[in-house]
Amino acid sequence: MSKSPLFAALLLVAFTSIASAQQPPSVRIRGTIEAVDGPTLSIKSRDGTDMKVQTTDNVAVFGVAKTDLSEIKPGSYIGVTAMPEPDGTQKAIAVHIFPENQRGAAEGFRPWDLRANSTMTNATVAETVKGTDGQNILVKYRDGEKKVVVPPGTPVVTFVAGDKSELKPGAKIIIFGAVKKADGTLEANRVNVGRDGIAPPM
Repeated sequence: MSKSPLFAALLLVAFTSIASAQQPPSVRIRGTIEAVDGPTLSIKSRDGTDMKVQTTDNVAVFGVAKTDLSEIKPGSYIGVTAMPEPDGTQKAIAVHIFPENQRGAAEGFRPWDLRANSTMTNATVAETVKGTDGQNILVKYRDGEKKVVVPPGTPVVTFVAGDKSELKPGAKIIIFGAVKKADGTLEANRVNVGRDGIAPPM
């Protein structure tokens, strides 16, 4: 009988490992739409790779639109793409403001792939103060907080509702999590499109 709890624990670990292994890998895609054929987007990625992505029937399209730094206020839920500074602060490369219905999306701090060693922090603004090097923002998330400096000229964007008509040749896009299927094809249920010719900066 003494072996039963250990056996049950080992089974749980095994099943958890199997479930994790079955999660399809996701791919982040930045690039420009070259052609559209029904649900299939032909994309030239930022590194020059030609990719094809199938969009789901209910694909969500969001515009990525320029906004002002003044729109970042205490209580705003934001994403900060940044480079870590020696003193532990994050120097923003780009900031995106989430609409209220996306509050809590991917909350936390993690490595990012915009540049080597870049980071992403999705968190709530606790305070914002004008500093000598730009705007100083303190953001808080479930497991911690980060001090962020937003230098003058840093791109600040927000997500706005879009539609499939924006998925057209020439549009600059970012797909945060295209799913790689068993046959190697890529599928996306959300595409973010730069408005007014901008490239999503995150």
